[in-house]
Amino acid sequence: MTERRVHLSRSARSAYDALEAFSQTVGTIAADAGIDDRLKEIALIHASQLNGCAYCVRVHVDRAVAAGLSADEIAQIATWRESGVFTPRERAALELTESYVFIHEEGISDEVYDHVGGILTEQEYVALSWLLVSINAFNRITIAGKYPVPPRRGERAAEAPQ
Repeated sequence: MTERRVHLSRSARSAYDALEAFSQTVGTIAADAGIDDRLKEIALIHASQLNGCAYCVRVHVDRAVAAGLSADEIAQIATWRESGVFTPRERAALELTESYVFIHEEGISDEVYDHVGGILTEQEYVALSWLLVSINAFNRITIAGKYPVPPRRGERAAEAPQ
């Protein structure tokens, strides 16, 4: 059975173009604030994971690999609290990411705000916050539209070392 969904990026192109422009502006703000591609992609992958957006996870995993993240580091994002592979800045970004994804539960708590603000500069906090606002919007568009994530031809998981 084929399901037809409205493809928001095609059906209201001017709105999607505005969101893309917003995303580009936010990316510039992040770069100017010192948020490197590694930190940015860690946060965007985690937001997409938590939101259940397979399409955006794929996009940002590809970008994370290009930014130098290893398969192991990417795999550890989902379990970052138990993992030792992330720096204090990255851990702060992951914590803030969770607060933005689950903002309906308690907003950004004072505890998270103070903890993250003690690690990131104000400019980094602002930039990361805007990145998270942006990815949450994109996640919702792709989830609502059920954007497909088919297997890639010729790819398979690497075999574990013996």
